[in-house]
Amino acid sequence: MKAKHILLLIVVAALAAIGGWFGAKYSRAEKPTPATGARKILYYQSPMHPWITSDKPGRCTICGMQLEPVREGERGFGGGEGVVTLGSNTVQVINVQTEAVTNRALVRTLRVAGMIDDDDTKHRRLSAYAEGRVEKLFLNYVGAEVTAGQPLANFYSPSLLAAESEFLTLLAKKSAPVLSETLRLEQARLVDAAAQRLKRLGYADTQISALAEKDIADARTEILAPMTGTVVLRQVYEGQYVKEGDVLFEIADFSTMWFQFDAYEQDLPWLRVGQQVEVTTPARPGRVFTAPITFIDPNLNEMTRSAKVRVELENPIAEEGGSRRVLFHKMYADGAVKLQTPDMLTLPRSAVLSAGQPMVYVEVGPGTYEPRLVKLGRRGDEFWEVLNGVNAGERVVTSGGMLIDAQAQLNATARPTDGPTTKAGDPMTATNDSSAEKLAPGDLSAAQQEAAKEFLTLAHELSAALAADSLPRFNELAPKVHAAVPKLINALADAKSLRPALLKLEQSGHLETAQDLATARKTFLPFSMATAELAAMLRTQEAFQSVKIFNCPMVNRAVPGAAKNGRWVQSSGPLRNPFFGAEMLECGNEVKP
Repeated sequence: MKAKHILLLIVVAALAAIGGWFGAKYSRAEKPTPATGARKILYYQSPMHPWITSDKPGRCTICGMQLEPVREGERGFGGGEGVVTLGSNTVQVINVQTEAVTNRALVRTLRVAGMIDDDDTKHRRLSAYAEGRVEKLFLNYVGAEVTAGQPLANFYSPSLLAAESEFLTLLAKKSAPVLSETLRLEQARLVDAAAQRLKRLGYADTQISALAEKDIADARTEILAPMTGTVVLRQVYEGQYVKEGDVLFEIADFSTMWFQFDAYEQDLPWLRVGQQVEVTTPARPGRVFTAPITFIDPNLNEMTRSAKVRVELENPIAEEGGSRRVLFHKMYADGAVKLQTPDMLTLPRSAVLSAGQPMVYVEVGPGTYEPRLVKLGRRGDEFWEVLNGVNAGERVVTSGGMLIDAQAQLNATARPTDGPTTKAGDPMTATNDSSAEKLAPGDLSAAQQEAAKEFLTLAHELSAALAADSLPRFNELAPKVHAAVPKLINALADAKSLRPALLKLEQSGHLETAQDLATARKTFLPFSMATAELAAMLRTQEAFQSVKIFNCPMVNRAVPGAAKNGRWVQSSGPLRNPFFGAEMLECGNEVKP
């Protein structure tokens, strides 16, 4: 009996053990342990409004949907990449401002440099009509003001005396009694012919009329001014013998002056006759002369790819009762032409970020901004023509965009995938794409090399003026940069790798005359840095390997607020520091290729 009980207990225990083993096995299968390789949750995102994200679970602030987790290796919901969301307080602190993309006329101010010249239609050269000797000069200096008919010189010429004698003889016969009407008419015809000959010899009508009263012993003839104006050239002295055709005087009328400037090929479609031009000159500070364009030369200069444009300016007397005029002949002047296009889709220039490629931030929701690559066209003073990337009515960030972009970089979300787009044929719509080809040896033509050499020579002269502490020399050279930069850009327009440096030159190349050396050095610094960047690229060409680039590590001491390092270009050594001049003339080191 006991043996049976013991055997039964053994069987029950075995069955319980087997059942427990199976129960534990199936229990573990139903409740698996957490995997040690589970992916980490990066953030939570709204499926309906992808720009709404959070670092913890919650609901969308717009639609109320549950936020979904986005794990490592996942892209998230469509369109959310690059979007930045800021709180209302942050938007106010960083002063985010937006403006709508809209159709408007594109206005651009074309700034030009040129020369004040006299009116060619009112310019006369007075030449000798016959051989002779200058007996006396009534005006013997350049700059004298004359009026029409005023005597300029007394002239002795046997040819003129013979013509006078012939005229007087015929005139005497005409007044003598004649036998018939036929002879009287013939005599009058001969007198008129003799008078016409005198006119061809330079005699005025008043001189011919006065010949009958002229003293027969006076063998001299007066040379009269043919017009009212200013003597700009005198080629003779008293007692000088001249031949027929020799230039004696040159007279110009300065009551109307021509302002002439070069318009480059890409600017000519903007210009038309009748557009108003505002002309200023350093000689008349604060005064603006406004006049229309009267002529655009249809012939382009093959070397500079530019055409002459003319503006006619009234030139009144500067002081009451005097003869000095407001504008001088051959005076340097600047011009500003207001250009305008028909309505087109535009966005503000302040909205475009130039960090590698044209990009803007578009407001897609309250406090939410999406990066967009844009394709730009023509550039105005305040707006860009936009060809692609945004639509009319969308709002783009005009203030605070750089801070939004910085936040996007910190979030590692601003990764626009579209490539850069530029308008074909626009030399200044360039990018700083690091994959752009560098300038290879032999890429530049002889004409391009010559244009670059001319510009670098001007940069060297500016640097040398500041190194010599010569403010007058700097002020003499600075205005030349206005014309030199557009000329260089036009010459190197097809060199794509040079466009970033050329763009910086366009932005920094508006040098003005300075009141002191400190101001001159401050305006020179950005121009010099852009020139050094261009020179570094050009040194791949054999023609520019002798160009030297120097660096000063203490520029911030000479130009307050500047970075420590500043570069400049010299055509040759030795080192001459333009930022310190005589104070530390040899401060710096050469930047090797």
